[in-house]
Amino acid sequence: MNTIETFEELDLSPELLKALTKKGYKRPTAIQQEIIPPALDGRDVLGSAPTGTGKTAAFLLPAIQHLLDYPRRKPGPPRVLVLTPTRELAMQVAEQAEILSEFTNLNIATITGGVAYQNHGEVFNTNQDLVVATPGRLLQYIKEENFDCRSVEILIFDEADRMLQMGFGQDAERIAAETRWRKYTWLFSATLEGELLTDFAQRILDNPIEIDAEPSRRERKKIQQWYYHADNVEHKTKLLARLITNFGIDRGIVFVRRRDDVRELSDTLRKRGIRSTYLEGEMAQTQRTQAITRLKEGVVNVLVATDVAARGIDIEDVDFVINFDLPYSADTYLHRIGRTARAGKKGSAVSLVEAHDYKLLGKIQRYTDEVLKPRTIEGLEPRTKAPKDGELNTTTKKEKARIKKKKEAKKEATKKKVKVRHKDTKNIGKRRKPSSANVENKED
Repeated sequence: MNTIETFEELDLSPELLKALTKKGYKRPTAIQQEIIPPALDGRDVLGSAPTGTGKTAAFLLPAIQHLLDYPRRKPGPPRVLVLTPTRELAMQVAEQAEILSEFTNLNIATITGGVAYQNHGEVFNTNQDLVVATPGRLLQYIKEENFDCRSVEILIFDEADRMLQMGFGQDAERIAAETRWRKYTWLFSATLEGELLTDFAQRILDNPIEIDAEPSRRERKKIQQWYYHADNVEHKTKLLARLITNFGIDRGIVFVRRRDDVRELSDTLRKRGIRSTYLEGEMAQTQRTQAITRLKEGVVNVLVATDVAARGIDIEDVDFVINFDLPYSADTYLHRIGRTARAGKKGSAVSLVEAHDYKLLGKIQRYTDEVLKPRTIEGLEPRTKAPKDGELNTTTKKEKARIKKKKEAKKEATKKKVKVRHKDTKNIGKRRKPSSANVENKED
């Protein structure tokens, strides 16, 4: 695949290019280079992308371009429908859509829970082009025949894996069935693994192009990564507090593994004079929104969260991501650090590593193909020694096989990428098969 250096090479309209320039986006990210061309060519897309890779723009740009390429003759119901698992994510996607469509006449709306039922009346009574919704609330309107699905041309699932984990699978499939006249379906997930997601994708996508987009090395270089060796949890806490103070962190996210540690660590930081708040998976919607807003507006400098609680949260200008606990998965590590250095900016990712974490650190380094260098903080030097390099870099046969298999699959996928215009191969889609089956039954 040839590298695309500018957005102009993607054949985007002047209105979109103007919006991208105003936002400061100069060069498409790796996932945008891979997804936008086949999406514009009329392919169904099954994409995996960590946060911070430009995934939202990767599906919004071709969706908006489609609306501009095929303008409707008169006002009507939505033509693009984006489904997200949470209200926060829906608001973020809609905000991004507003920014990208600033120089167009397109209308963007949201339909989510947590908003008074009657407040969505304007969405149904006015012209809408693109709607971002959560499955539960949208299905409620569909059942009451307040939302017209027949005009939907593009259906997009964002963070589909989380949607399924949260129990929205049946709602999502019902919405897919209600929008069966659509032309294209694009599904995005943090990972393409798992039987639940695989089965779901097979049922709603038709011959999709599969894209597993990790951040390119060029994008990861914008994130400075290093680690501190810690003796124990107490030592880690002291390192964390000093790190936040020494670097004058304005907007940082601290990741922990266990939900039980979130509030406790945030309280500890506050006692040390650091303005901190936290996110828990079971917090009420208003509390979650308040915590995120406090970090965005600079009321606090640090947000402590687990991976589950922080999924789908997009906060601009995060200058530091700190792994108080290393994640068990290297994929999760990439997701975490992708929350800084967004939109071409630079950022830092720091890990606090105890002796028992070095196998995880080795796995992360091998997966990312990068070496994280250790640092020390004066006055907080560790008393214990880190394992030798040999222990850190040991690769099991199973890991070697997995890495080899992934490289071969990527190589094979690259070979298969042939540009095919939609007009040459009309994508009929599984969504139309039931109707043809009915015709056959009638003939019988």
